[in-house]
Amino acid sequence: MTNMDHHQEEELFTGGRRCVLVNGPLIVGAGPSGLAVGAGLKRQGVPFLILERANCIASLWQKKTYDRLSLHLPKHFCQLPYFPFPATFPEYPSKQQFIDYLESYAKHFGISPIFDESVESAKYDAACGLWRVRSSAAADYLCRWIVVATGENAEKVVPEFEGLSGFAGNVVHACDYKSGEPFAGKRVLVVGCGNSGMEVSLDLCHHRALPSMVVRSSIHVLPKNVFGISTFELAGLMTKWLPLRVADKILVAAARLILGDTAKYGLKRPAAGPLQLKHREGKTPVLDIGTLARIRSGDINVVCGIKRFLEEGVELVNGEVLAVDSVIMATGYSSNVPTWLKESEFFTKDGFPRSPFPNGWKGKDGLYAVGFTRRGLSGASADAVRVAGDIGEIWNQEMKQKRHAVGVACCNRRCKP
Repeated sequence: MTNMDHHQEEELFTGGRRCVLVNGPLIVGAGPSGLAVGAGLKRQGVPFLILERANCIASLWQKKTYDRLSLHLPKHFCQLPYFPFPATFPEYPSKQQFIDYLESYAKHFGISPIFDESVESAKYDAACGLWRVRSSAAADYLCRWIVVATGENAEKVVPEFEGLSGFAGNVVHACDYKSGEPFAGKRVLVVGCGNSGMEVSLDLCHHRALPSMVVRSSIHVLPKNVFGISTFELAGLMTKWLPLRVADKILVAAARLILGDTAKYGLKRPAAGPLQLKHREGKTPVLDIGTLARIRSGDINVVCGIKRFLEEGVELVNGEVLAVDSVIMATGYSSNVPTWLKESEFFTKDGFPRSPFPNGWKGKDGLYAVGFTRRGLSGASADAVRVAGDIGEIWNQEMKQKRHAVGVACCNRRCKP
């Protein structure tokens, strides 16, 4: 049974497509963002429908993450609204623990998305004041509100490289990487040095592979904790009282004290501080979970950018030729919103709200967005509360007016002479 009101209307088009009138908002995506909005709506008695293209909730976590993944931030920064993590969970829950938490979250709030149904297009129809949402299941949904919850990481990004098609080895994206076990004894090139690239390289070491990690540009590497306090938490506390540039100087100084000079190992720091870059460009600093120690020891080889691929390796921009058996593209993800949402005022061509956090959650004509803050689960949760509250206020006010109108009509009938 779905979260749609059982009195919804359905009509069969002559073309064989169903037309479904959604009683309440339609939420696109059943990841943490979509679930959080659903929970907020449930608490206010607002019916809704969630469409999910995969066959499960949180498909990015369940299907496109490596086995050793765990939350990089303390759990209280990652829990969804109205339902905390179990007290028995560690400070940094594992991938499976987080998935179990999300499954419990959906069950607790009675959220049952429609799976295996992707949205092909969504466009606002000003004539009828409704969104027309076309799905892959031969259905056209009409809804007053649409909540875009497909997130920042909907599609993998694979850059184009000269000669890649002629490379004889195996090439996979990080979303298809599960464990370093199949790569034992192999020379593996990890393209990308963000959190995923760093952790994949570390995992390869643990499975006796021989990883080289491509570092094309400067990057901030920060310790996971600073003197027993989560670096993320410390940054949040400092930015409440200090300018970003001051907080950045403190973070970089602490990182130098704890991690040393990372430039010696090919990891040069940008001129702008980590918080400034995050705020301005959405670039997340790397939280070190042990990779730096393996770089220092030589277990992970840091190399410069790729000029081109060869049949059995790569030529780097400095002219060095590196023999490689396999390549893992830790090159990130992108939003897919522009491919299906026919709207250009609220979202940019890159699929992110034009207004930065905390103002990027509400557009015009009943359009909402959750999970595009570049601030992780805490940012998504904040937006989810705002969206559910806004829709709930409108819904319940209208329901109150309708009940009042019905009551007045009944009273008038009873009072007729």
